[in-house]
Amino acid sequence: MEKEKFKANLSKFHDKYYKALLLIPAILLLLSFVYLGVFYKQNGDFIHRDISLTGGTSVTINEPLDSANLTLALSDKLEGLSVRNIYDIFTNEKKALIVETKSDSDTTRVVLENYLGHELNEDNSSFEFTGSALSQSFFRQLLIAIILAFVFMAIVVFIIFRTLVPSAAVIISAFADIFMTLTVFNIFGMQMSTAGIVAFLMLIGYSVDTDILLTNRVLRRHEHSLNSRIYSAFKTGMTMTLTSLVAIAAALLLVRSFSPVLASILTILVIGLVFDIFNTWITNASIIKWYALKKHGQ
Repeated sequence: MEKEKFKANLSKFHDKYYKALLLIPAILLLLSFVYLGVFYKQNGDFIHRDISLTGGTSVTINEPLDSANLTLALSDKLEGLSVRNIYDIFTNEKKALIVETKSDSDTTRVVLENYLGHELNEDNSSFEFTGSALSQSFFRQLLIAIILAFVFMAIVVFIIFRTLVPSAAVIISAFADIFMTLTVFNIFGMQMSTAGIVAFLMLIGYSVDTDILLTNRVLRRHEHSLNSRIYSAFKTGMTMTLTSLVAIAAALLLVRSFSPVLASILTILVIGLVFDIFNTWITNASIIKWYALKKHGQ
């Protein structure tokens, strides 16, 4: 009885305010555009890129050094310095240090050896250097891959529904997921890596599954009322998204101390899934309800 009353009250609220609710994602998307525009003007790029996308040197030092002291001492000597600790997954004991910088490998070696007071060799460290031209080329290829993935996703959505408004609603929601996630990523001051670009490719898939579920339930099933169909899709979709979100968040807590690559991927997916809940069940649900009422009257 209480459940039916709750559903009835929820339906009345949504019937009354579903158009007004669209203002919330519209304002957030506009603010994201403004923020990224200002960010680009200040930094000359839409993201902060790490050395895998700009070129530079990565050094793993097999000593439990203090990352804060090293950063403080060398930040004015090495360009774009970033320092991370590596911990044992079971004991959480500090095992090593990863130093990343846009400086070349020779300069990095000299600066680090002067700071440590001993020579860095194959036994106590490892050096990796990536040229800027190669990294820039790789970055462009990854951007092209994201654009192509999004375009092909949009084509598939149009083929599935063959109607402009429902298809556009799915695409707009997916675009908003990616754009808002990128904005939060920059606000947190994180650096984009090749793994991060891959995470955005994954996010495209995560973004459209619940949108397609919702649109399919609303447009292709007419045995129940419109609100009942939306509510049914909501229960199924939220179960899918929350299950993924809990699993990814748990994995992030486990790997963040010893695998920066996995941590970067999982962080982007967590942020993206939170926005996916918002954009699917406010943005897409409001648009598809508006369309269904206008087109079919139910």
